[in-house]
Parts: sequence; C-alpha cells; structure tokens
Amino acid sequence: MSHNTTEVLVGGVVLAAAIGFAVYAGQTTGFGRGSGGYPLTASFRSLEGVTVGTDVRLAGVKVGTVTDMALNPQTYRADTKLSILKGIELPDDSSAVISSEGLLGGNFVEIMPGGSFDYFTPGAEIVDTQGSVSLISLLLKFVSGSGSSSDGDSSADGESGASE
Repeated sequence: MSHNTTEVLVGGVVLAAAIGFAVYAGQTTGFGRGSGGYPLTASFRSLEGVTVGTDVRLAGVKVGTVTDMALNPQTYRADTKLSILKGIELPDDSSAVISSEGLLGGNFVEIMPGGSFDYFTPGAEIVDTQGSVSLISLLLKFVSGSGSSSDGDSSADGESGASE
C-alpha cells in the first residue's frame, strides 16, 4: 500500500510541475493575451524572419504581437495584422520597421512613434513601413561592390593628387 501511495504522490508532483511549466510558457509567449489589444494592419515589402506570434516592440519593450500574415495578390506585398496592447496609444504617423536582434537573433516588428497628436484607431493601417533586409544580400553587395569602390577611390585619389 505504501508503494502505491508513493507512486501517486510522485505522479502528482510531476503533473503539478508540468502544469506550472505550461502556465509559465503561456505567460512568457503571450499565448493567452490575444484578446487584450486592438488590431492594426501594415503592408511590408518583405517579412523575412517574421512569423505569427513575433513580437511588436516600441523602444525595446514588447507592446504587441503579429497575429496574421498573408500575401496580397494585387500588390505582391505581405499584409500583416498586429495586435497592440490596450493602453498603448500610437501616434497615427508612426512607422513599422522589421528589425533584427543581431546576427544570430530573430526579427521583430519595431514601431517608431511619430509626433502626431492623433492616434491610431482600432483597425487602422500603418502606412509607413520598411521590410526586412536580407543579411545574405547585404554580404553579396559588399563583396561584389568592394572591388569597384576601391577602383573608384584610387581614381579619385589620382585626380586630387593631379589637381594639387
């Protein structure tokens, strides 16, 4: 009987720990807070590295999440729906930029507040957007452009030397 009671107690502790981890994970990712905000939309040229659930940040602080993404077949842009926490009022001339946490970090949507005294209403569209920049394309431009820029620099130096 004591052997059976021990198994039940250990099983209960394991179950309680699993529930605790699930609650913590839900709070950390904001899983249960989908209805706690107001919607905004934005259209980006490129959403590389952004998925549903990606953070929306203002001054480095999480103020919302990406709730939906779809390709607009007329404009070939990524139409995005954002959920911003209630109590966060964004000026209606704010911009949305896809930013990176670093070389190995993920991307997030950064809100750059404007200076307007009017604020976005629920369902409004952020018109000023900037898509993500591909690190590989930047490296390719740097590598392919490094030879041509050094040639241009040497000819500029030759001209300045000749004029002096």
